[in-house]
Amino acid sequence: MCGIVGAVAQRNITPILIEGLKRLEYRGYDSCGVALHVDGQLQRSRSTSRVADLEQQIEHTHLHGFTGIAHTRWATHGAPATHNAHPHFSPSADVARIALVHNGIIENHDELRAELTALGYVFQSQTDTEVIAHLVDHLYNGDLFETVQQAVKRLTGAYAIAVFAREEPHRVVAARQGSPLIVGLGQGENFVASDAMALAGTTDQIIYLEEGDVVDLQLGRTWIVDVNGKPVQRDVKTVHAHTGAADLGPYRHYMQKEIFEQPRVIGDTLEGVMAVMPELFGDGAHAVFKQIDRVLILACGTSYYSGLTAKYWIESVAKIPVNVEIASEYRYRDSVPHPNTLVVTISQSGETADTLAALKHARSLGMEHTLTICNVATSAMVRECKLAYITRAGVEVGVASTKAFTTQLAGLFLLTLTLAQVNGRLSDEQEAQHLKAMRHLPVAIASVLALEPLIMAWAEDFARKENALFLGRGMHYPIALEGALKLKEISYIHAEAYPAGELKHGPLALVTEEMPVVTVAPNDALIEKLKSNMQEVRARGGQLYVFADVDSRITPGEGVHVIRLPEHYGLLSPILHVVSLQLLAYHTALARGTDVDKPRNLAKSVTVE
Repeated sequence: MCGIVGAVAQRNITPILIEGLKRLEYRGYDSCGVALHVDGQLQRSRSTSRVADLEQQIEHTHLHGFTGIAHTRWATHGAPATHNAHPHFSPSADVARIALVHNGIIENHDELRAELTALGYVFQSQTDTEVIAHLVDHLYNGDLFETVQQAVKRLTGAYAIAVFAREEPHRVVAARQGSPLIVGLGQGENFVASDAMALAGTTDQIIYLEEGDVVDLQLGRTWIVDVNGKPVQRDVKTVHAHTGAADLGPYRHYMQKEIFEQPRVIGDTLEGVMAVMPELFGDGAHAVFKQIDRVLILACGTSYYSGLTAKYWIESVAKIPVNVEIASEYRYRDSVPHPNTLVVTISQSGETADTLAALKHARSLGMEHTLTICNVATSAMVRECKLAYITRAGVEVGVASTKAFTTQLAGLFLLTLTLAQVNGRLSDEQEAQHLKAMRHLPVAIASVLALEPLIMAWAEDFARKENALFLGRGMHYPIALEGALKLKEISYIHAEAYPAGELKHGPLALVTEEMPVVTVAPNDALIEKLKSNMQEVRARGGQLYVFADVDSRITPGEGVHVIRLPEHYGLLSPILHVVSLQLLAYHTALARGTDVDKPRNLAKSVTVE
C-alpha cells in the first residue's frame, strides 16, 4: 500500500523523488519522507502531512543530493507519526549508516526485533520496517548488494525495499517479494519505484522485477539476481506511463472528474469491438473457453462487487455456473478445485496482493485456465494470467473507484457474451442487440450524469445522517453493495446493503425516520416484489430514496423521494444505476467536508495482505 521511489544520478534528485511521491500518494498518505546522501552523511526529512507539505519542508532546509530514496506510507505497524515514518535509519539517526524504505508486512518482525535488541539496537518506532534497517546494518560487510541478499533470506512475509549506505554514495539496492517494484533505466542514472507512473517524464525504459529479485543500481549499470542469487536478465520494456496529475478542469475533485469521464472511458474500453469473439481476450482464448464448464471469480472490494454482478450475467446468458470469492478469504479455506474452471481475477491496479495470492493458490490446486479483467496492461496480474481483457479507464486518482468499476462491468459483460457464443447460446440477432446496447452506453451514462443537480439536493439530507441502508434485488443487489461502499468510504456514514427481500429477516429492526433507505429500482421482473419491500420500510416510518427507471411507476409521496433514470437498460442496467449512487456518495461527502479523493485510513492500491 506504500509508495517507494529511489534514484542514483549525477544531478540533484530531490525534485524527482518528490514528484514520484506525488504520483504515488494514492498508495498511502499517512506520512511521507525522503533520505539523501549529502556530503558523506545520510540526511532525511519526514512529515505526517501530505507530500506537498514535505516539499515545502525540504525547500526550507535545502535538502539536495545525488543518491536517495523516498516513501509515502499507509500505516500497518505503528500509528501515523513522524517516528514511524520512512525512511528509517540504522543504527540511529545521529550516526546513520543505513537508510531504508519498505512496502509490505514482515511477519517475523517480533522474532527479529528481539534478536536485534539483544545485539544492542535501540528501536525508535513501532514499525516492522525498522527491523529490516537494523538487520541490514548488522549484516553489512561493505558490499550493500551482498548484504541485502543475505538480509532478505531472514525475512518472512511480503516486501519491496530500497536501501542505501553511507559508505557507498552512488548505490541503491532494492528487492521485492510479494510487493511490486520496478527499475527505471536512464543515461548514467538509474531509478527504482513502486510503479512506472512515478518515473513518467524521467524515463520510459522499465524493468519489472520478478518475485525474489534483488537489484543493484549504480550510475552506469544495473545488476539483478533472482531468488536463488543467480544473475538474471529481465526484459526492458518501453512504458509510456501517465502521470495521473491531469488538470482537474471544471471539477472540484478527481473523483468527480472520474465519474464524469465514464462515458468516454466506456467508449474507449469498447473501442474496436465489432463482434463478439474469444480473441478479444487473447490468443488461445477460444480453446480455453471450449474446455471450461464453470467460472471462479476472485477479487476484493469494489472489484468483488463487479464479480458478483457478472455472476448474474454469466449464469443467465451463458448458463455456466459461477462462484465469486473474496480473494483474501479464498486461499485460507478448503475449497473444491476443478480443472475445467476458468479462474477470473478482477483488479484495477493489477497489483492487489490478496488477489494475486488467491490466483497463485488456485493455480496450485490445478486450475490453469486463468483470465484477468484489469486496467493496467503492464501489471503483475496481466503477466500472471494466460488471458486478459484490458479496460481503458486510464489513471484513476481518487481512492474510491468509479470509472474502473464501470469499465470492469463492460469487460465482464463482453466475457459473458463470448462464453455464451462459444457454448452456442448466443444467436446472431442477440449478439447484434447486445452490441448495439453496449455502444449506446456512453450516451445513456451521460443522461444519468445530467441528474446531478437532483442528486445534490438529496445529498444535503444524507450529510446530516450517520447511518443508511441500501436495497437492491437480483443483479442490482451488488450495485446496492457498491453504493453503500462508496458512501462509507468517502463520507464516513455507516452504510449497509441488503437484498431487499432480506429486510424482514433482521435489518428492518434498524428502520426509523432517521434511517434513509436508498433503493435501486429498475423496471425489471422483480419490480413488484421490490415495491412490497419498499412498503415495509414506509410502514416503519423509514425515508425512501428511490433511483427508479422512467417507466417503473413508483410515485413520489410522503417519505418517498424518487429520481427517475432516463431509460431502462435491461441487462446493462447496473452500469447506469451505479453512476447515480457514485454521485450521491460524492456530493454527500462534499457536503460533510471530508477529503473526497484521499479518505482517512485508506489507500488506492492494496499491495499488502
